[in-house]
Amino acid sequence: MSAPPVDAQQGTPLPVRPDTPCVAVCSTTFDDICRGCGRTVVEVAHWVSMTAEQKEVVWQRILAQGYPRRNT
Repeated sequence: MSAPPVDAQQGTPLPVRPDTPCVAVCSTTFDDICRGCGRTVVEVAHWVSMTAEQKEVVWQRILAQGYPRRNT
């Protein structure tokens, strides 16, 4: 098993997170934010190429905003 990703600037381990915040409640009908996971359209599109640090920034924001949401 590999070691968890480390924050390049602080040298501390990043939290262990699921591969994606997606909860299969995908909708950006009224704005650019997914109603299920809270990511922007751009974040969803670029998720696979983002670094662990970039993903962690997104994770922190969406969790603070009450995402991911399964029943919205």
